[in-house]
Amino acid sequence: MASHRKPRPRMRTTAPAVGLTTAALASVTLLSTQSAMAAPGPKPGVEDVQKKVDDLYRQAGTATQQYNRAKEASASQRAEVDALLDDVAERADKLNDARRTLGTYAAAQYRSGSIAPNATFFLADDPQSYFDQNQLMDRMTSRQQKAITDFRTQQAKAAKKRSEAVRSLETLTTTQATLRTSKQDVQKKLGEARTLLSKLTAEEKARLAEIERKKEAEAKRKARELAKQQAAAKAEADRKADEAAKESGGGSGTGTGSGTGSDSGATAKAEKVLAFARAQMGKPYVWGATGPASYDCSGLTQAAWKAAGVDIPRTTWDQVKIGTRVATADLRPGDLVFFYDDISHVGIYKGDGMMIHAPKPGANVREESIYYMPIYGSVRPA
Repeated sequence: MASHRKPRPRMRTTAPAVGLTTAALASVTLLSTQSAMAAPGPKPGVEDVQKKVDDLYRQAGTATQQYNRAKEASASQRAEVDALLDDVAERADKLNDARRTLGTYAAAQYRSGSIAPNATFFLADDPQSYFDQNQLMDRMTSRQQKAITDFRTQQAKAAKKRSEAVRSLETLTTTQATLRTSKQDVQKKLGEARTLLSKLTAEEKARLAEIERKKEAEAKRKARELAKQQAAAKAEADRKADEAAKESGGGSGTGTGSGTGSDSGATAKAEKVLAFARAQMGKPYVWGATGPASYDCSGLTQAAWKAAGVDIPRTTWDQVKIGTRVATADLRPGDLVFFYDDISHVGIYKGDGMMIHAPKPGANVREESIYYMPIYGSVRPA
């Protein structure tokens, strides 16, 4: 008998389609990845590289000042720790002398048969618990009581100095950690700057040099303008001084004598500062250096003023706080000019809008316009 059931329709599988789709997506992803790898982002322009390098050098300058401050603090703290340890050793000797004196009294009492309870007291490492016993104190002679008092005094002083030494050592350890961090930060920033510069082509390096020349030319133009302004201001001041002298019949000479003497003293110091700075021109910038073979910016200014008999602090952040603040228009030779908002650079003003400074790694001590970098402010140390 023939079957009256309808034939079952065949089910179409979609597996091949899924496989093709997956393969297609994989191919697209692979092509996209290869395309992205083959086409990196746009290369930064020379101007962008210059700005980045300048910023890295400025950051390195800031880290250098942090290094200088930590190094100076570390040296000071090390000297303090050494002095405290010497003091602790000296007091330990005095404490041992006092202990030996007590031992002598204890031995004498032992020989005389009166050891108890004094012997325990005299030979104990911590006799404090016995000091409140009045009957013990009554048995002691005045010399014995003085020996015990000396012992207690030396014991307390020794403990105090040991505590101070421990605290100073902890501070020194923290400062040395800051020193290491600052050193690593400087090296990192300088390494990044060198890497950026090393990737430039010969043509890009030439363009970068041209940008630098234009920047220097503009800075020198501003320096010449300042020189003209200062010359005009000086001429006007001299004219008014002459007129005042004529009106007073020359009698004002005595009144201005002290001022002239003061100015001549300041001028003599400034001449020594500049003479020293000029003698260092051509020596390399090295971060953290204070001479005589190399300098960083604040190391040069410190050494120059020391040559004039004036001690100034080590870092730019401390140097900017000394002396008298002066406006840019009122700058005189020998004044210190500071740069950037973070006060990470300093130079010595030589007149006519120019300065002598230790610029940055890879450069030597040289003369340059004060307008080459953004000015923060200026001081006259003495």
